[in-house]
Amino acid sequence: MARKAPSKARKISLPPFLSNPFLLALAAVAAVFAVAIGVATLTGGRSGGERAQQTPVQQAPVQQAAVPPAPPSLPAVRAESPAATQHAAEGPEHAVPEKPAQAETRPPATAVAMLPPPAPPAQPPVQAPPGNAALWRKNALPAEVPQGKPVIAIVIDDMGLDRKRSARMAGLHGPLTLSWLPYARDLSAQSKAARANGHELMLHMPMEPSVKADPGPNALLVSLDKGEIVKRFRAALDSFDGYVGVNNHMGSRFTADRAALAPVLAELHRRGLLWLDSRTTPNSAGIGLAQELKMPWVGRDVFLDNEETVTAVKAQLAKTEQVAKRQGYAVAIGHPHDATIEALASWLPDVQKRGFVLVPVSAVVRTHHAGG
Repeated sequence: MARKAPSKARKISLPPFLSNPFLLALAAVAAVFAVAIGVATLTGGRSGGERAQQTPVQQAPVQQAAVPPAPPSLPAVRAESPAATQHAAEGPEHAVPEKPAQAETRPPATAVAMLPPPAPPAQPPVQAPPGNAALWRKNALPAEVPQGKPVIAIVIDDMGLDRKRSARMAGLHGPLTLSWLPYARDLSAQSKAARANGHELMLHMPMEPSVKADPGPNALLVSLDKGEIVKRFRAALDSFDGYVGVNNHMGSRFTADRAALAPVLAELHRRGLLWLDSRTTPNSAGIGLAQELKMPWVGRDVFLDNEETVTAVKAQLAKTEQVAKRQGYAVAIGHPHDATIEALASWLPDVQKRGFVLVPVSAVVRTHHAGG
C-alpha cells in the first residue's frame, strides 16, 4: 500500500503592517481613539438637542418664580373696601394688621396711604368786604334804650312815590324808620331830607307777590335766575345810601322761595346790612336764612293800616303797645296814607308818657336780635 505523503499546513499571508507588533499596537490605539470620539460626538449632539427643546419649558417656571411681590399700591386699593375704610376712619391704631411677609416688602408709607383723605375745610360764611362790616350800625341813628322799658319801632313803607305824603310823614316827630322804594324819583334828595329830620332809612325792595298785583319795575321774581336776581338787587341797593337795611315790598311769593331769597340775604350780609322781614306771608324763609347767616334781622309784629281809617290805625297802635309790653319790643309797619299820618301825629307825642321808648328799627335789632 502506497504511503500518502504527509500534508503540509497552508500558510496564510498577512499584510505587512500586521506582522509588525508595533504597528499592530498603534492601529489598535487609533481604533479605540476613533471609537471614543464618535461616541462623544453622538452623545453631545443628542444632549444639546434636548436642551434646546427643554429650554422654553424650563424657563417658564423660572419666570414665574421671578415675579415680584404685590406692588405697594395694593393696600390702598384694599382700603376702599367697606371694612378697611371703617378701620382707617377710626385711626391708624385701629388699622387691620398686615401679614409679616407683606409688611417686610411694603414701604412705611403704606400705612399713611390707607388713611382716608382729609375732610375739606369748612367754607367760611359770607363776609362783609373791608370797610363795610356792620354798615347797619354805622348808618343807624343813635338811640338810648333804658333797661327794662319796652321799645317800639314804627316803620313806614312805600316812601318816595307820593312825594307830598312822603314829605308829610317825614315831617312828623320821630324817630321813625322810613323805607324807600328804589324806583322813586329824586330818591337821594328825599331820603337825605328825611334823615336830616331825625329818621332812620331803609330800602323797600320790590318782590313778587302771590296775588295779582304789580310790585313795580325790576322786582325780584322767582322765575329769574340767580344772576339776574343779584343784578336787580344790587342796582336797587345802589339807588341811594345811608340806610341800615332792607325790607320786602309785597314779596309773599318770593320770600317763601328759599332758593330765590338766599342770594338776596347773602348779598345783604356781605354788605353788612340788616334784614327786616315784613312777614307778608307766614311761609317766609327770610328769618331762618338770616339766622343761619348770623346776620342782623328782625320781623314785623303789627300792620298798622290794612284798614285805612284813623280809628283802625289807632287800634293797631294800641295793639303794638300790647306786643311791646309782652315781649319787650314791637315793630309796626305802616304806609304814608292820610289816615296813618293823622293817627301817628296824635299818638307820637304821648307814647313815651305811657312808658314806651320810641326807637329806630336798628335799636330793636341791636338790643334783641343783634348779629353781624
